[in-house]
Amino acid sequence: MSYQSDIHVGRTVNGSGATTSVNIQAYDNAAVPAAVAATLNGNQISSTGGLLSPSTAQGIGYTTGAGGAVTQATNRTTGVTLDALCGAITTNTASLAAESSANFTLTNSKIAANDVVVVSIKSGTDGGNTAVSVVTTAAGSCVIKVANHNAAAGTAETGAIIILFAVIKAVAA
Repeated sequence: MSYQSDIHVGRTVNGSGATTSVNIQAYDNAAVPAAVAATLNGNQISSTGGLLSPSTAQGIGYTTGAGGAVTQATNRTTGVTLDALCGAITTNTASLAAESSANFTLTNSKIAANDVVVVSIKSGTDGGNTAVSVVTTAAGSCVIKVANHNAAAGTAETGAIIILFAVIKAVAA
């Protein structure tokens, strides 16, 4: 048995004649909708299936202009503010002793209470065993930990660490 595959595109129009959304539905045959449908509404795409990128170079991520950069002032516990979905935070170079850590708050209006914020070190460490992580997330902020995992008599971290972050929008239910 073989089926013809069709893709149907429809649009929703409001009372003034403006298109409010575009609906895309894939059909395995003329009568039975496939499991995947997508709706484009303004600048948002909703899908009953997954969102995949077949590109080996592009992937899924943010475009130029979505990010930002900020430099931490005073010391390693000084908070920073950056209202962007992704970006770079350059830490202060105050000494962070071996086997110690410092937490600071990233204030960011793009972060919702249930979002996931991921962080990584791009460059700038000089202690040799430094790590970053997100401790807590709340509406409008998250707390980032910089930890020096060197042994007690080890090297202090004094580098201007560039921490990259990205906000992944999420819900709890």
